[in-house]
Amino acid sequence: MILNAINHKIELIKANIHYGNPIANNLIPEEYKQKYSVTNLFRVELPTFWRMLYTLTNNEEIEIIAFVLDIIDPPTYDDKFGYKGR
Repeated sequence: MILNAINHKIELIKANIHYGNPIANNLIPEEYKQKYSVTNLFRVELPTFWRMLYTLTNNEEIEIIAFVLDIIDPPTYDDKFGYKGR
């Protein structure tokens, strides 16, 4: 179920690179900034509250690449973005 949803969402991102919900720069986890030099981050909802996070990069040429950084479960997502448990 999750794998099918991921594949479907990737196709939607290919069709529209801004498909996901943008995450404010001040909310981007330092881990992504340091590890991947992320300056933008988008979130895509998956079944059972999983999330897929991706960023857009621009090479020297006029080519934009959507790079999936993470596919995370709800507790991990909450930890990364500082949400408290309910």
